[in-house]
Amino acid sequence: MTSPHSHGEHLLDINGVELCTETFGNRADPAIVLVAGAAASMLWWDADLCEQLAAHGRFVVRYDHRDTGRSTCCPPGRPSYTYTDLVLDVLGVQDALGIGSAHVVCQSMFGGAGLVLGVDHPDRVASLTFVSTSTGADDLPPPSSDLAVPAEPDVSDAAAVVDYVVAGARAYAGGSPYFDETAVRALAAHDVARARNYASTLVNHFAIEHDRPTRGGFGDIVAPTLVVHGAHDPLLPLPHGEALRDAIPGAQLLVLKGAGHDLPRPVWDDLVPALVRHTQEGGS
Repeated sequence: MTSPHSHGEHLLDINGVELCTETFGNRADPAIVLVAGAAASMLWWDADLCEQLAAHGRFVVRYDHRDTGRSTCCPPGRPSYTYTDLVLDVLGVQDALGIGSAHVVCQSMFGGAGLVLGVDHPDRVASLTFVSTSTGADDLPPPSSDLAVPAEPDVSDAAAVVDYVVAGARAYAGGSPYFDETAVRALAAHDVARARNYASTLVNHFAIEHDRPTRGGFGDIVAPTLVVHGAHDPLLPLPHGEALRDAIPGAQLLVLKGAGHDLPRPVWDDLVPALVRHTQEGGS
């Protein structure tokens, strides 16, 4: 019988570093690996969302990137790794958990990880889902003129850091009626308190260069692909999601009405069934 409950957090030695992972559900079920966006620990894949997916017969994995949460941390502004290392961490997590091929769900900046995995490591990818991301084409629209990113906080002041994270989440929600400040503040407070060094979380992912696949681009992805994009995304407006759908052969687009650059709880009624359908086969 499939359990929708968490199996707890575990620190695993992966690619020479410690990565914190958490799994939900039955290991025998198709595996979904959730890859968070830049500066985001695994907490931003809400545990309730993970449990809902597990309850539908999926083995769900979330983990902390390097420099987030409980995973290995570098000094602020001095990451000792590359974007490729972060992509290989996805495969390292799969290896550590005995997952040969996974349904990989990549968010925002780490949509690039999905691209590299899909093109360079197709045997490890049962399907791909790109959430709130882009092809990066020069002709796509810039961020909304209404997007007001808050000033960086005093990192020695935990309360100020939490305020900063909440203000950023509010801005990226794009005026969504679903933005829940109370829930976001509780999550941010937990995230800041849990991190090894949140000063590193704030800057290090943005200090590395993006890598490209060695064998091609979005048009070379063969894995079944779902693109998920908020209708009100202020950072990467909807045409970015549409361009991604058009660039990947056979890709489908799910537009989340009322969502910005996030996955608020009210859109899960559309998101969860779509992910369950998309991950119906494979992933072990």
